[in-house]
Amino acid sequence: MKSFTADLIDELEILALYNLGNLQEGLKVHNNASFKAQGAITRLHQKGLVSQADGGYLTSLGIDAAEHTQALLAILASRQTSPA
Repeated sequence: MKSFTADLIDELEILALYNLGNLQEGLKVHNNASFKAQGAITRLHQKGLVSQADGGYLTSLGIDAAEHTQALLAILASRQTSPA
């Protein structure tokens, strides 16, 4: 069974920042950003999800990943936990 690592969570946080309503709007992670953000965007680029090592635009795979990420975030954020 796989679990969420700190690196994966950092990548999910970056994917959650993309504006899916305007795919012409990219992100740029500057060199003064946190090491977590810099590492996450570099890994997303290596995985083929974003166009540049410092951000840029989502690739088609990145769009799919961001859509799933943002949908999951919306589901988990909107659900109230019920008592067991």
